[in-house]
Amino acid sequence: MLQPDYDHFYQHYEGIGTLKTRKGDDIFESQLRSMQQGPVITMVLEGVDAVETVRKMVGTTEPKSALPGTIRGDFAHVSYAQANQSGKSVSNIIHASADAIEAEQEIAHWFSDSELFDYETVHERFTQPKR
Repeated sequence: MLQPDYDHFYQHYEGIGTLKTRKGDDIFESQLRSMQQGPVITMVLEGVDAVETVRKMVGTTEPKSALPGTIRGDFAHVSYAQANQSGKSVSNIIHASADAIEAEQEIAHWFSDSELFDYETVHERFTQPKR
């Protein structure tokens, strides 16, 4: 659990995610203010097709459009239209990397090497050929 500051979120959302470049200053600043309202819980998940699997569990980026049974579908409700009308960002309950390249950048941004652990996964243990 962390309480990142503005600069940390800036690097995440613009340095890696280019939110400001894509959506403009108003949405960007609203997002950063929203993210600083409380602590965040960070984690790294790995496995076969991990990014795709996590994105499936998380649901689509617009919470209102996320399917029931996904994290956003069950626990969030904001639509892009509602956010635009209120002048606020889409408050998202969860973030998931868009692809493996972004995941690598985000992992390096949020975690030190000492916080990451190498271990043999169940997949490696039971499905990989012995060497």
